Amino acid sequence: MAEEKSEAAAPEQPTGQGTGSVRGVYASIPADRATGVPEPASARLTWTDGERSIDYEARASHLDVRDDAGVLLGRMFSVSYVAVDGEGRANASRPVTFAYNGGPGSSSVPINLGGIGPRRVATDGVSHLRADAPIEDNPHTLLAESDVVFLDALGTGWSVLAEDADPKKVFCTDGDADAFARAICAWLTENGRWSSPLYLFGESYGTVRNSVLMRLLGERGVQLTGVVMLSAVFNIAGLLNPGDDLYYLGMMPTFAATAQFFGRAGAGVDEDEWFSRAMDFTERELAPALLRGDRLGEAEERAVAERMAAFIGLSAEHILAHHLRVDLLDFRTHLLADEGRVCGRLDTRFSSDAPSPMQSYDMWLAGEDPADDAVEGAWVRAFRRLCADDLGYAGPARYLSNNYDKVNAGWDWGHEEPGLGRVATPNVSLDIAVAMRRNPTLKLAILGGRYDAATTWWNVVHDMSCQFLSPALKSRVSWHLYGCGHMAYVDEPTLEAMGHDLHEFYERR
Repeated sequence: MAEEKSEAAAPEQPTGQGTGSVRGVYASIPADRATGVPEPASARLTWTDGERSIDYEARASHLDVRDDAGVLLGRMFSVSYVAVDGEGRANASRPVTFAYNGGPGSSSVPINLGGIGPRRVATDGVSHLRADAPIEDNPHTLLAESDVVFLDALGTGWSVLAEDADPKKVFCTDGDADAFARAICAWLTENGRWSSPLYLFGESYGTVRNSVLMRLLGERGVQLTGVVMLSAVFNIAGLLNPGDDLYYLGMMPTFAATAQFFGRAGAGVDEDEWFSRAMDFTERELAPALLRGDRLGEAEERAVAERMAAFIGLSAEHILAHHLRVDLLDFRTHLLADEGRVCGRLDTRFSSDAPSPMQSYDMWLAGEDPADDAVEGAWVRAFRRLCADDLGYAGPARYLSNNYDKVNAGWDWGHEEPGLGRVATPNVSLDIAVAMRRNPTLKLAILGGRYDAATTWWNVVHDMSCQFLSPALKSRVSWHLYGCGHMAYVDEPTLEAMGHDLHEFYERR
């Protein structure tokens, strides 16, 4: 899902003196001897967009994640931005939003320094950022609407597992949501914010986490006001499993949008109209064709392939060779092959030189993503500068912006699905429906991009439509499709539009 470029894990470090309470790559870092993590650090800062200004406290700290018996499971790293008055006091009537990325195995740096935090790295369209890319006050920060707490999942960033904790109990769908629920409650207690309206903001796998948390927090008596799903994925099997027809259907409109962007299809057609036509073709022509398999017949299969070719910029012969089932890696490597280039996955508008023909290992190619290469390094550097220079936070030398080798690779996707019991791969749209039926005052915003091939828009629309929510509950859901990729905030016009839409969402009763 989010930011899935593979990064080799650092070797385990020997245990240093006074730090035996945590384990993992940071176990040897000198820190507070009682907790095994660095001391919290904070600073009073000011955000401005030239017209408005907000004084806020930025704080880096760890939250204890303990089970019901008080046993430590881990310490979750957080960066909070809380608006304060002239005397440094927070306003308990302001909303608090807990935000995170996904993976599973990603830290929250992208959504913080790339997206909705008070500072961001200035982007440059679909160009790769320089190492010295400027950092600016984010004119569309969510801080204008809400205090924001960015959380790093255990095993990512500077979050750590307790020494005796079993990673298998945390690196799983339900264990992950449980850990976040406990960290959220710990932050609310430590900061005296139980009277504040509570929001969740998740990106990519963070939307799976959101979906389970919506239900889980409600079951624990923590009522939410709103949930934001950015670049959402709900039915894991349908999105991630080539061979499942839902996968190919979801990819089709995104392929069409990408082909139009690179001038391979859709000439002279408005972008929104082109995407709408592709959505309609997917449901009215491609879906029935895939459902029939080899019963479709050669003539009809060719007719569908030719119409599909006009949408996605690959030849009808190529599509026929795959029996209408074109996967993402095939599309990325063939659309621009005549230019010697490959397009991105997280944002298909980005492209780079194709790898050497010798580098043909599919799993490696799937992890090579120019959309990720273009921005992640600049975001991590900006985050380290914020912590060190502005907050004086003495974080370890290594920050795991992603830790897929240890977290994602062994992830247990099993889930206790409400009303179904234990399932091997979750469809958390059921969790969303249960949470909304139990709390009909809850509001939900679903945001996504046409050029997102990691979590495709069609699948989300399909998954939610299969929940058959009442008209009253459906009116609590707002949908926003943008001309962007997975990390919507990379695109500055989208960031502006998203800021406007989020303002309306937070203002809505």
